[in-house]
Amino acid sequence: MVKYAIDCEMVGSGNRSILARVSIVNENGTVVIDEYVKPTSQVTDYRTCVSGIKRQRLANGSDFSKVQKMVQQMINGAILVGHSLSNDLAVLGLSHPEHNRRDLATYGPLKRNNQPVALQTLAMEYLGRFIQEGEHDSVQDAKACMEIYKKFANQWG
Repeated sequence: MVKYAIDCEMVGSGNRSILARVSIVNENGTVVIDEYVKPTSQVTDYRTCVSGIKRQRLANGSDFSKVQKMVQQMINGAILVGHSLSNDLAVLGLSHPEHNRRDLATYGPLKRNNQPVALQTLAMEYLGRFIQEGEHDSVQDAKACMEIYKKFANQWG
């Protein structure tokens, strides 16, 4: 079965988060989607220090509906890998069958005291490298998710 890892960056719009960027990589870590998205409502916080998102990137971004459709077509029938997948799927307005999700945040062997472990910590522990130093990069995060998943894929099922 085809496997993809996904990560989204979000910005604030009032008291909610909206999609700003979505990145998807294949099993080899090759980028298959990396799209900035035009805001669907007024941005009140770009969260640049964490998200890496700047106003200009979104102004030139793709329409949300186009990106949503592209992602849905890509992941349909695939195993979807990520960290806190429910957040990424929610901001995309998409669903994905639970049995086809491989969420590093909810996978028992990767949890500590039954709590999710930050992706940054997992990358250091299992890949021996720093990620998310300063701004987050959704491509880097998606690649890290896929690499970590592959270390556990045989026992994951």
